[in-house]
Amino acid sequence: MLVANRGEIARRVFATCRRLGIETVAVHSDADAGLPFVAEADRAIRLPGNAPSETYLRIDLVVEAALRSGADAIHPGYGFLSENAAFARAVTDAGLTWVGPPPEAIEAMGDKVRAKEIAAAAGVPVLSAPDAPTEADLPLLVKASAGGGGRGMRVVRTLDRLDAEIEAARAEAESAFGDGTVFVEPYVEAGRHVEVQVLADASGARALGTRDCSVQRRHQKVVEEAPAPGLPAATEQAMCAAAESLAEGIGYRGAGTVEFLHDPATDRFFFLEMNTRLQVEHPVTELVTGTDLVAAQIAVAEDRGLGSGYLGTNWTADGADAHQNVPRYAGEGGHAIEVRLYAEDATYVPQSGRLVTFDLPADGAFDLLASSGIRVDSGFGSGDEVSTFYDAMLAKVMAWAPTREQAIRMLVAALRRARIHGVTTNRDQLVGILTDPVFAAGEMTTTWLESRPIPAESPSDSTSSDRPALVAGALMLAADDAARRTVQHGVPAAWRNVVSQPQRTTFEGHEPVEWWGTRDGFVVDGVTVLEVSPTYARLEVDGVTGRWDGLIVADRRTGMREVHVDGSVRSVRLREVPRFTDPAHAVASGSLLAPMPGTVVAVKVETGAEVAAGDVVLVLEAMKMQHTVTAPHDGTVTEINVEPGSQVASGEVLAVVAGATEESA
Repeated sequence: MLVANRGEIARRVFATCRRLGIETVAVHSDADAGLPFVAEADRAIRLPGNAPSETYLRIDLVVEAALRSGADAIHPGYGFLSENAAFARAVTDAGLTWVGPPPEAIEAMGDKVRAKEIAAAAGVPVLSAPDAPTEADLPLLVKASAGGGGRGMRVVRTLDRLDAEIEAARAEAESAFGDGTVFVEPYVEAGRHVEVQVLADASGARALGTRDCSVQRRHQKVVEEAPAPGLPAATEQAMCAAAESLAEGIGYRGAGTVEFLHDPATDRFFFLEMNTRLQVEHPVTELVTGTDLVAAQIAVAEDRGLGSGYLGTNWTADGADAHQNVPRYAGEGGHAIEVRLYAEDATYVPQSGRLVTFDLPADGAFDLLASSGIRVDSGFGSGDEVSTFYDAMLAKVMAWAPTREQAIRMLVAALRRARIHGVTTNRDQLVGILTDPVFAAGEMTTTWLESRPIPAESPSDSTSSDRPALVAGALMLAADDAARRTVQHGVPAAWRNVVSQPQRTTFEGHEPVEWWGTRDGFVVDGVTVLEVSPTYARLEVDGVTGRWDGLIVADRRTGMREVHVDGSVRSVRLREVPRFTDPAHAVASGSLLAPMPGTVVAVKVETGAEVAAGDVVLVLEAMKMQHTVTAPHDGTVTEINVEPGSQVASGEVLAVVAGATEESA
């Protein structure tokens, strides 16, 4: 089987194929050549290039790769071509088995406007906006017809912004999915995103329960769980019945997900869309039902169906509808929660670079787990490069436990124990979400993360807890300096015959750490230094002894050092401020720096143009998302250093906007 996808997605399908004795084929872009999914496949074929449009979205190249490799079947994964009816037909036309729903079902649900019409005809409540919306219809939501994941999606709160947001959504949808079609619907401010997993074969469809995916940023899911907490039983049953009816009405086959918007205030729900593929969040359903959804997809593709006990011991034919042979889940599966670990900063700007260390504690990966524990599905490992060409998700970390409270605790502990160095991630934000009282109560809505920002630290991590980590980082750097000396090896670090003042180490955004290097070791006020090396420090503070592990990395471009310090409940990334600044690293006032590595897709102004603060100067694309770079103040554009198509590095000067004072000077 060839998997027409990459990273964690391909590894997930490969894992089931190995259990079933099916050989695997990977396709990969140049940027992905060194990632684990390529090495794990039995065979691999290069798709020349990097951008999705020239690699993973090329139907002809993917089908050709399958034929060249001797594959019998193609699994599309999720994303890229997974909901492309033309791709499904090209696979079957080439004599290969398509592991997915019929092309007709993909088309019926792939056009989200048509999907709403079908759902409405089936009696499922839908949201719809008038052709000529007025102020009374606000707010509105612009959505891409061909895709999901938040791409091509914009919230419109004033009518004068509607046309601009539609154009921006079209451009992003075209880039991500190859289809710029968008539509507009009412935007429900405080709804819950609840979805139903379905499996279907020729005998009918069966719902596998609900998932809650309400915790979102920029319309992309961050936390998912099964079952949806606090949902009234009658509402859950109605959603599952609607999902089964819709799937059967379009002749669905395999695994699919029907998404609903639930209004907690009225207990009403509305059809959003049907994803005719496996979902990113499918593992939480796997864990609570004991069902390998990829194996179920393969069974349907091989015409073996879902009956005859195939789905495992937690499934039974008892209670199945008379016209169906699809079994019903009969067990108490506990609760499962999944968080998406992204390479991004606190403002959701995607990050890229080398994952120096990527160590996530886990009881299993890509499997159902034999008992309660942590499952990690990841596309990366230590030493891998995170590129700018694809989605920013590094891994999915899941906890499965008898109760929701236990699952939350287990997941928080696993995230805190993780060691992630080299790329900024949202790990601390995830801990903050999971430990927030609103999440604990199950009262999340789709706007919660934006309306009530989660602090980067969890409640138990106060600002004062930073100081031991700062001290540990400073002393590790001093120990590293001493270890690297070519002379005076036996002399203690920073030792002086006559001490006039303490040594100072300063990290960006923090107060300096003062310390002394004596013949007996390091001395720091308020801290007893028990042991220090370049890779760890053992300190005693207020009678409590703790250990901090560290990793020192030097910036390849500037030579500046940073130290990653891992404590028992928190990790910090500390960037050393050099004692002397290299003039070569200074930038002119008004310089617009690239917030992340990426590709310039549009330059909106010319040199000499007058701009106002907030005007768009250029547009970058990174990790399938578009980002605008705006003027920091009123002034004149004095430099444009890039053009459409330029590849830029993080921190690179893209343009310069001189203010009035600078121009007159």
